[in-house]
Amino acid sequence: MKRLLRFLVISLVVFVLLVVAGGVYVRSQLRASLPQVAGEATIAGLDSPVRVDRDALGVPTIVGESREDVARALGFVHAQDRFFQMDLQRRQPAGELSALVGPRALAVDEEARVHRLRDVAHRAFEQTEPSYRAVLEAYAAGVNAGLAELGAVPPEYLLLRTTPEPWRPEDTILTVLAMFNTLQGRQALFEQTIGALRDALPGPMFSFLTANGSEWDTPVVGSGPVRPPVPSPDVFDLRKTRARVTPQRLNPNADEDAIIGSNNWAVDGAHTASGVALVANDMHLAIGVPIIWYRASLAFPDADGAPQKVTGVSLPGLPSIVVGSNGHVAWGFTNTGGDWSDLVRIEPDPRDADQYLTPDGPMAFKIFEETLSVKGAPSKTLAVRWTIWGPIVWKDARGREYAQRWVAHDATTLASDITKPERARSVDDLLASVAGLGIPNQNVTMGDDTGRIAWTIAGAIPKRVGLDGMTPESWADGSRRWDGYLASADFPRIVDPPNGRIWTANAPVVDGEMLAKLGEGGYADGIRARLIRDRLMSLDQATPIDMLAIQLEDKALYLDRWRTLVLKLLARETTGPRAEFKQLVERTWTGRASRDSVAYRLVRQFRTAFVREVMTTLTAPAAVIDPAFDYTRSLRGEGPVWQLVTERPAHLLSPAFTSWDDWMLAAVDRAIADLTTDNRRLAEQTWGEANRAQFLHPLAAGIPFFGRYLNMPNDPLPGDTYTPRAQAPRTGPSERMAVSPGREHEGILHIPTGQSGHPLSPHYGDQFRAWLNGEATPFLPGQAVSTMMLAPLR
Repeated sequence: MKRLLRFLVISLVVFVLLVVAGGVYVRSQLRASLPQVAGEATIAGLDSPVRVDRDALGVPTIVGESREDVARALGFVHAQDRFFQMDLQRRQPAGELSALVGPRALAVDEEARVHRLRDVAHRAFEQTEPSYRAVLEAYAAGVNAGLAELGAVPPEYLLLRTTPEPWRPEDTILTVLAMFNTLQGRQALFEQTIGALRDALPGPMFSFLTANGSEWDTPVVGSGPVRPPVPSPDVFDLRKTRARVTPQRLNPNADEDAIIGSNNWAVDGAHTASGVALVANDMHLAIGVPIIWYRASLAFPDADGAPQKVTGVSLPGLPSIVVGSNGHVAWGFTNTGGDWSDLVRIEPDPRDADQYLTPDGPMAFKIFEETLSVKGAPSKTLAVRWTIWGPIVWKDARGREYAQRWVAHDATTLASDITKPERARSVDDLLASVAGLGIPNQNVTMGDDTGRIAWTIAGAIPKRVGLDGMTPESWADGSRRWDGYLASADFPRIVDPPNGRIWTANAPVVDGEMLAKLGEGGYADGIRARLIRDRLMSLDQATPIDMLAIQLEDKALYLDRWRTLVLKLLARETTGPRAEFKQLVERTWTGRASRDSVAYRLVRQFRTAFVREVMTTLTAPAAVIDPAFDYTRSLRGEGPVWQLVTERPAHLLSPAFTSWDDWMLAAVDRAIADLTTDNRRLAEQTWGEANRAQFLHPLAAGIPFFGRYLNMPNDPLPGDTYTPRAQAPRTGPSERMAVSPGREHEGILHIPTGQSGHPLSPHYGDQFRAWLNGEATPFLPGQAVSTMMLAPLR
């Protein structure tokens, strides 16, 4: 017994010592992997020393004697603060995540590898102009130097028990392609969904349900859309189709309004307090830890040797500022909602199953054998078939195959120099520099130091012939095609509008011929644009603080009419859950998407339940021909449903109900049931409880006990997707910026996490509170608290 006791004591001591030793080792490795912020480091390839000053938030100002030197230094600091983020961003479009994290990512890799974007990026890099290639090579060398200077691998690689692979110049183009996936990755699903509706519904009903927009649409040029009339009973009558029309099953997390969006706007000098144009931008994206953007200020001589300074947010992986100001021009981005990809229905060669029909006759599919490396498991080989239009990406329920024609597959376009905007000296320069640029197509709103403002589309715009791109079509006979891209002179543009304001919020900005050039890949409802426009038009002497106030606008205009509707519906309810619902909607309404509002959540829940019921019922025929059909992918709902609520046609009433009021009352009951599960009280269901921040580190869920400390606080968020302050648990403003070129010292900029991706860094999450509370933190980096010199390796 004594020997057993002695053995157990010794074992326990050894175990404790191992745990302590392991903890000491892990902590030492974590501390060794912190970025260097002071002192000196040497980098091979630098022509002259570069100074990196960091302020109290860790924001660097990088000062060098050439653009290449500054790119090399930016790569150095990006790698030290954010390399794991950069690694994920290059691997995702390339389909190489499994090599890092194992089989759990294999399905994602298989879907991505079909597009062969690693090959696209490589070919694009080979086509870059020498000056831009030099910047890409310098940046890549800086990234690898930054990694090499760390005392240990970044923390994520310690957890994954692997080492990071070197950065290649083509990985910058893959980072751009990651943004194509983020901003345009849903367009094929959108087109599939619209195509299923076209095939399943009579023409007038198809037009009614898929017409873009609602009465909230507020373009800068032209007028909003006119809704089609409600189809007559002889076109579509639910009372006669009861046997075959049943509501489809939806993903419970689906939302017809779930658009990755943004806001931006510009006010000309005649309507600002400074007399200089003012630009505001908040790009709404998925918010992770760390946030996608990295604040920076880059100073270097321009082509004429004059000092130049570009400040704003960069994207780790890219050698440039994405949005910001260069002292002459300020600019911001929002996603367009235009159509940058088409599904091409493949016509098989009836004489040879290995061939397909093209305008030049039958052709054989190109077959590529793609090998997917999988950490901890055997590699997998994937056979990928390509056509002259692009890869085969989908087979519908009837067995028909589709290829995808996508701007992101065009290596020549992707080879363009994405640093061009930083060299613009006027809105005219910037308009020219972004046309055809190899980036995801964006609304670019801009203003310059002379007070002028403008808008255009950045990126390459397909020149369609014979189709509008809304639905999948056969291109086999050549009557439907892309005839290259629009020339710069043909791009839609707004320059110096008479009212002195431009606004974009993912809804149409223009109408008519200009809008037709862009096509549609899923526009947002115009409510955010309406609220922004109204606020802008009330300002005659706008300041950056005024711009921030609009970015923080959470007025519940969108749901106000739904509140009026439900209160009228429940007017006679005096007892029971419906009466309580009515009283809460009456008494706790703040008129805003405020955290403490119960009424906002109740009205929103009712609207969501009712819109889903109506849309799933009316689009159910599409689910018959496509079992995977999901109407929310059409990004439609508000326009047609509100029109039906207003007109209440008997032939479009669900056969399960005797009146539209009964249908809406059922939606109230559904909302109450959803909000009171697990014995929850209706009066406790505030909007803030539903809208809590879930800004997560990608590896946090895999770390027992401590993983949650890698995430940002789980605070309730004001705002909603229907307000300019479009905050949701996992998406929202990834930055907020307001700045006048040449007056950057008056500007505002903040992000929702911090500069560093290292959990022991003081800058891991130190900007979260300012972002959450909407504080006016300065656009420019503050006074330097540390300085690092990067010296050439002699």
